[in-house]
Amino acid sequence: MKTYRYVATPTFWRNFRKLPRKQWASVRRVWAIFKSDPFDSRLGTHKINSLSAIFGRTVYAVVVEGDLRITFYIEDGTVVTTNVGKHAIYKQ
Repeated sequence: MKTYRYVATPTFWRNFRKLPRKQWASVRRVWAIFKSDPFDSRLGTHKINSLSAIFGRTVYAVVVEGDLRITFYIEDGTVVTTNVGKHAIYKQ
């Protein structure tokens, strides 16, 4: 299994803090799995073509719960989490 370094953007943290507190626990539960393997099958990791075009690199999303997603990309062995929120974050 590949070992990654993890960083989160200010946008991720700002939007995480805006989530209802009841969703914080769900994000933390997923984060524990995500940190061991961002492509773990339990996360439903999938490519987001619209964001990939904007960022000029492959951008992925993982399912937290319902419509809640975390987006990220990988660069030089670092997983960069870019945002957290509903599907509308795919348009940013």
